[in-house]
Amino acid sequence: MQVLHTAAELRAALAGRAGTAFVPTMGNLHAGHISLVELAKQHGQPVVASIFVNPLQFGAGEDFERYPRTLESDCEKLSAAGCDLVFAPDVAEMYPVPQTFTVQPPDSLANDLCGAFRPGHFSGVATVVLKLFNLVQPHVAMFGRKDFQQLLVIREMVRQFNLPIDIVAGDTLREADGLAMSSRNAYLGASERIQAAQLHRELATIAAALQAGERDAEALCAAACRRLKMAGWRVDYVALRDATTLQAPTPASTRLVVLGAAWLGSTRLIDNLEISGSPSTQ
Repeated sequence: MQVLHTAAELRAALAGRAGTAFVPTMGNLHAGHISLVELAKQHGQPVVASIFVNPLQFGAGEDFERYPRTLESDCEKLSAAGCDLVFAPDVAEMYPVPQTFTVQPPDSLANDLCGAFRPGHFSGVATVVLKLFNLVQPHVAMFGRKDFQQLLVIREMVRQFNLPIDIVAGDTLREADGLAMSSRNAYLGASERIQAAQLHRELATIAAALQAGERDAEALCAAACRRLKMAGWRVDYVALRDATTLQAPTPASTRLVVLGAAWLGSTRLIDNLEISGSPSTQ
């Protein structure tokens, strides 16, 4: 497996090679990331993974400086998974001049849910992903369903810019207690780690109630927020949305998703559950 650090090296390594499958990451890899590499191997060759902690998607006071940088162990995991090439640039390589040209996703996707609490986050995500797409030139790219809003933002960017890239979604991998795997889980203390699975349980309770015929999704989400707050969480949101548009469900919605974001101590966790069919909601 090659590990490259510059755009020139990357372009030279990929010159004349078609059918590239791409897995963009910020490193500190876990089994969920590795499952995306394994999925990529089913869709293209060579498999390229990027490791880059992108400053554009972190707001003031967020965890850019303390975000774990674990390149050596990440590369060991990627090599074992059959990745062919790792692109691990530094900030100066990705942003050799101030990034004054940026991608601005539509407000309907980027300024709600996580975007309402992290202004500019999805612009930073979309901008770096577009730069990486330009460098790697993949025909397919893998993104995890755990970051559901990000997945929809990237899909819409690809659609609007007519990029010849298929976006393939990988399933969320979970710990035995249901906690969605995340690089930020490493921030959790021992007691917080035990409590962290509550977010998934609350979303599962909402999904089960809707599938059982409950109509008042707003009341279900409000109740979940109350239970989380009583247990010491600081809740950003719990919401039910159309899984295709991320807007409020309508009678025409055929796929739904219940999403949540909440803080446990100093750690912000996100999760979601997709709901098949079209449960009737108020």
